Amino acid sequence: MEFRPCIDIHNGKVKQIVGGSLTASESGITENFVAVQDAAFYAGLYKDRGMKGGHVILLNPPASEYYPDTKAQALKALGVYPGGLQVGGGITPDNAGSFLEAGASHVIVTSYVFQNGRIYFDNLRRLSQAVGKEHLVIDLSCRKKDGRYHIVTDRWQKYTDEILSLITLETFSIYCDEFLIHAVDAEGKSAGIDEALAALLGSWSANPVTYAGGVHSYDDLKKLKELGKNRVNVTIGSALDLFGGSLSMEKVIEYINSV
Repeated sequence: MEFRPCIDIHNGKVKQIVGGSLTASESGITENFVAVQDAAFYAGLYKDRGMKGGHVILLNPPASEYYPDTKAQALKALGVYPGGLQVGGGITPDNAGSFLEAGASHVIVTSYVFQNGRIYFDNLRRLSQAVGKEHLVIDLSCRKKDGRYHIVTDRWQKYTDEILSLITLETFSIYCDEFLIHAVDAEGKSAGIDEALAALLGSWSANPVTYAGGVHSYDDLKKLKELGKNRVNVTIGSALDLFGGSLSMEKVIEYINSV
């Protein structure tokens, strides 16, 4: 189990947002935290502590008027910590290479592969071939519906017909190096982890998996480590002191390394 840091960027600023509130209209967004510092500042912190595999997420779609500012922030972070960060948000074969050249170790993909409620394997193969399997992370973030975890896209608002399962992970593992999975209904709420999802992810061992969503206490970290069989990495957003929360990043690192 590793601690994977994050830098979420929205409208050109580092923020923490309740994941399920992120819509195209912007009107219903719930912001937990808006940073004074820029993305480069956080990248520097992670670099100084030798923390690799952090996620830089562009929360504005490429069509947004704010996308240029958001992308500029992401590129600053990658420039500060080349090779130490992954980047996601609107990734396609056309732009993936530019992010890797800017310093990203991996690109993270969702909507390019999942569209209109189905998987576009041609797109997945195209992207995997373009960047190399070793540089690709597939985001299988999900929301529970009718008792099952549906993979969601389009700022986590659109349900696909694809169900997250060990079979799903097996299917996608031949195309990527890692998985990133947000428990969307827990994301940004600091209300505890999705234990059933954590247990499911703990049953997978072929590729690194990072879980995000709901961590707000050291007990949550303990549960995730137990349910995830020490295989599941974790990222923490709103609950971390860097983003206005109560959990000390330094203590989280120490705790993960000790329990």
